[in-house]
Amino acid sequence: MSSNSNSNASSNPVAEGVQSALPQLNSSLAANVNRVRKTMGESTDIIIREVVIGKSREQRMAILYTDGLADKDAVADFIMESSMLDMEQSALTEQLLDGGSALQMLQSTALSIGEVKAITDFEDLLHNLLSGEAIILLDGYAEGIAAGTRGWKDRGVTEPATESVIRGPRESFSETLRTNTALIRRKIKDPNLWLETRQIGRVTKTDVAVMFIKGIASEKVVKELRVRLDRIDTDAILESGYIEELIQDNAYTPFPTVYNSERPDVIAAELLEGKVAILVDGTPFVLIVPALFVSFLHAAEDYYHRSDISTLVRILRYLGVFIALFGPSLYVAITTYHQEMLPTQLLISLAAQREGIPFPAFIEAIMMEVSFEILREAGLRMPRSVGSAVSIVGTLVIGQAAVEAGIVSAAMVIVVATTAIASFVFPAYSLANTIRMLRFLLMGLAVSFGMFGIIVGVFAILLHLCSLRSFGVPYLSPFAPMIPEDQKDTLFRLPQWAMTTRPRLISQRNIEREQSHDLAKPQPPQPKRSS
Repeated sequence: MSSNSNSNASSNPVAEGVQSALPQLNSSLAANVNRVRKTMGESTDIIIREVVIGKSREQRMAILYTDGLADKDAVADFIMESSMLDMEQSALTEQLLDGGSALQMLQSTALSIGEVKAITDFEDLLHNLLSGEAIILLDGYAEGIAAGTRGWKDRGVTEPATESVIRGPRESFSETLRTNTALIRRKIKDPNLWLETRQIGRVTKTDVAVMFIKGIASEKVVKELRVRLDRIDTDAILESGYIEELIQDNAYTPFPTVYNSERPDVIAAELLEGKVAILVDGTPFVLIVPALFVSFLHAAEDYYHRSDISTLVRILRYLGVFIALFGPSLYVAITTYHQEMLPTQLLISLAAQREGIPFPAFIEAIMMEVSFEILREAGLRMPRSVGSAVSIVGTLVIGQAAVEAGIVSAAMVIVVATTAIASFVFPAYSLANTIRMLRFLLMGLAVSFGMFGIIVGVFAILLHLCSLRSFGVPYLSPFAPMIPEDQKDTLFRLPQWAMTTRPRLISQRNIEREQSHDLAKPQPPQPKRSS
C-alpha cells in the first residue's frame, strides 16, 4: 500500500480497534475458541467442533468453518474423519509420545486435503474462516492450519446475458473468482499466464485477481496496475465497477477507459493481445486494461465468421454509431436553420406534417428522446417476461398517440425510432451510455447554432478523445497516432492469416502472433502433372 493509504488506515479508529482486537494466536485452545466466538458475536453460521484425537485421547482439537461457505462433505471426510482415524494409529501416537509435533503430523500425514497452510494470527484466521476455509486448532500450539474447503453454491457457467452471439462459445463468467480463472485457463494453457491475487476493502476484503501473459503483456502496464490497485483504500469492493472508477486514468470523461466483458473467449483474446485482466470475486464482469476506443465496437463474433462478413458488419456498426449520435441533432439543425439542404418535395412534406405542431423541433426531439429513455429503463427494471414487451409496445403506443394528438410530427417519430434502433448495435453497453449522453449535448448545440454548432461539438469530442489515455496508451490508437500495420483489425477485419502481429502500442515485447505471412496464407492446390 502507498504511504497515503497506510496513513489513512492507521488514522482510522475502526481499523485501529480491529487491529488491536486481533493479536497472535494463543497456545490455549479454549482461549482461541472463545476469542473467535466473541469476535464473531456468537454468529450461528460459524460452526465450531471440538474433539479429542490420539490413541489415548490426550490431544484436544477444534475445527472451525462457516456454514454455507465451506464444503461440509470435505470437512467431514478429509478433515474430521482422516485426522481422528489416522491420529489413532500406533505409529503416529508413538511419534507424538516421543515429542513429535501433533500439528506437523496433522499437516503432513493425517490431512488428506489438497490445500493446507499455516496461520499464526487471528486476522489471518478470520479471513480464511470467512473465505470458506476450515480452521484446525490444537491445544498447546500457538498456530493453526487453514485447509482448502471452499464449496459455496454458485450460479454456474451459463449463457451470456449481455453479449449473445449466433456462432461461438455459449459460456460466460460467474460470480465465483476461481471458476472465472479456470474458464480462462481452459482457453490459454500456457505456463506464462500468471495470476496475482490481493484483498481490497478493509471490511469486505474482496479477492481481486490480476491476470496477464508474461512476455506478451507490457511490464509498464502491469506495474502501473499494481500501483493503482495497492493505492485503493476503501471499506468495500462489491463489484468490478468499483475498481473501474478507482483505477481509470481520467475520472472526468463520459467515455469508458476500462473495458469489461462477461465472455471468457473475449478476455482470452484480449490477454493474447498483451492486455491485462482484472477479476473481482462476486461479479461475472472482468475488466481489461488498457482499453481502446475500437475495442468497444468489436464483438466476439467478428472473429468467428469470415473476414468479409465481419468487415461488413463492422461498417454497419460504425454507421449505427453515426446515426445514434447525430440523428436527432441533424434533423433539428436542418429543419430549423438549413431548410435549403432538403429537396423541395421533402421540405413541403415536412412543412405539412409540422402544420399545427405547437412545439419547435428541438422540444419535439427532447420529449420523444426522454420518453424513450424512460421506457427503456422501465423495460430493464421490470420482470424479464414483460420488460421487452412494455418498452416496445409503450413506444409504439405513445408515438402513435403523440402524432394523432398533434404534439409531435410523424417524421420526428421516425428519426427518434431510428436513433433508438441504431443505439442497440453497440457490443459494449458502456459506450452506448456515452452516446446517449452526447446525443442530448449535440441536440442543444444544433438548436443553438445549427450545423455550425454540430461541427464544433464534433471537433470538441475528437479533441477530447485524442487527449485520453488508458494506462499510458492513446485511446484512439491505432487511428491517432496512425499505425498502418494495426489497421488490419480496426474498421476492417482482415483474414486470420493476415493478422500476424499484435497491436504495437500495447504489446511491445512480443509482436509476432503467427508465422510468416507467406507460410500462414492458404496456398491454392497445385495442378497435377500429366504422366
